Amino acid sequence: MTRMLPDPDNYSQKLISKLLLASSQDEVKRFILTAIKSMQMHNIHAHIIARFVDRSLLHLRAFSPLDFNPEQWTNIKMAILQFNQLKTTHQQ
Repeated sequence: MTRMLPDPDNYSQKLISKLLLASSQDEVKRFILTAIKSMQMHNIHAHIIARFVDRSLLHLRAFSPLDFNPEQWTNIKMAILQFNQLKTTHQQ
């Protein structure tokens, strides 16, 4: 049985909040991969996961470096790279 996320946008926002507080780039990667694996383990349909990735990228790209400290901005850039890598991997 495939389940839907109650609110993919809300899930994305919660993950981004965690990413901003990550203490390293490795932790950013881990948070993202854990979120994706959790959705897969809960049988969330692949197109819902893809939409989650797209929404997360949309939110992250809307941020301005002027609104964040250098560590947070580094986390944002790493998250964008990680999400783009996931998209590339899943499109092949």
